[in-house]
Amino acid sequence: MMHDHIELSLEQSLDHCIKCNICTAACPVSAVTDLFPGPKYVGPQAQRFRKDGQPTPDESVDYCSGCRVCNDVCPTGVRIMELNSRARAQIVEQKGLSFRNWILGHQDWTGWLACGPQAVIANFSATNPLIRIAVEKVVGIARKAPLPRFSTYSFRSWFKKRSNVRTFERSNVQTAKRQVVYFHGCSTNYYEPRVGQAAVEVLERNGFEVIVAKQGCCGLPLLSNGAFKDGRRYYEYNLEQLLPYAQRGIPIVGTSTSCTLTLKEEAPELLGMHDTAALMVAENTYDIFEFLRLLHERGELDTTFKPIDRSLPYHAPCQLRAHSIGRPALDILELIPGLRLSDTLAACCGLAGSYGYKAERYQIAMDVGAGLFDFVRASGSDLAVCDSEICRWQIAHGTGVTMKHPIEILREAYG
Repeated sequence: MMHDHIELSLEQSLDHCIKCNICTAACPVSAVTDLFPGPKYVGPQAQRFRKDGQPTPDESVDYCSGCRVCNDVCPTGVRIMELNSRARAQIVEQKGLSFRNWILGHQDWTGWLACGPQAVIANFSATNPLIRIAVEKVVGIARKAPLPRFSTYSFRSWFKKRSNVRTFERSNVQTAKRQVVYFHGCSTNYYEPRVGQAAVEVLERNGFEVIVAKQGCCGLPLLSNGAFKDGRRYYEYNLEQLLPYAQRGIPIVGTSTSCTLTLKEEAPELLGMHDTAALMVAENTYDIFEFLRLLHERGELDTTFKPIDRSLPYHAPCQLRAHSIGRPALDILELIPGLRLSDTLAACCGLAGSYGYKAERYQIAMDVGAGLFDFVRASGSDLAVCDSEICRWQIAHGTGVTMKHPIEILREAYG
């Protein structure tokens, strides 16, 4: 019954389209390629001709990157991105998921296989030009796309080892602390454990005991590729693991804006899951700087920062803007003495999850991100800041500058 309600709501939203073309004018993809006719055409306009059991009327919807810019600018609240995602899922249901998209959708599997001592071999393969050319020709993953480097250790292994040491050190000491659950996501676990380490240290600095609960991939890579059935299994597993903490009022905090958006909105919206469990987990999930800003508003944030005399470009990723929480990282980092951040105001980096990894879309992704790359290069800084791992990899690829998560800057300020 709940699923029917969501379908009706989406259908009602498309009827609010007034054909103003504001979404098409703002779309970063249609601006650089004729292969995507624009959000209005493949969204509310084409949706009126999509019926269950019939072939999709327009497969160009698969060129939608899911950046949500159309949702942000629509004056009547049409949920265009959701319509496009549902249409993509309909194509997958009719034709199946390609091997390339299956691989891109199961980044947790590739991370699990390659993270650890074998990362040296995996990273060599990922940077070898001949191997990349062969993979592009056989699988369809762009040879130049910025594959992340696998870590020689996982975040969870670091946390477990660290927790064992700290438990031993204070075996007979009773500590009464507030608790928080950290949702690290695949990228932190397998590629960037340093981000998780910074998050744990910042949260502990502010008096929290950090719990790393059992968790799986958030499921967004699968949802973005139209694999809703597999994405649902991932989401339901995470609900099962996180619900007991949400029921006890323990906040769930994440450093990946895409993971937290998936738990808060993306998965329940796309899958039509709005039961009590989904609602409770969503209401107790926060992006990490959203959470830190709430602490600051209550006067509970430790603000004894050391000065950082630097000017850094900052990019707010699409998924962060979809949270509709403003720029919490900027709100907190501006408290650090001497630190100056300039918002790129760019619509999208172009990579958009797995979008820019697809051979036929690599150049589209680079063209979408061109203005952002120019801004970062023009800043003259050798370091830039962004909340999303995908955006960090793309900006580093497009500019050559080092990228950091804002939480790493905050840890530096804490000394």
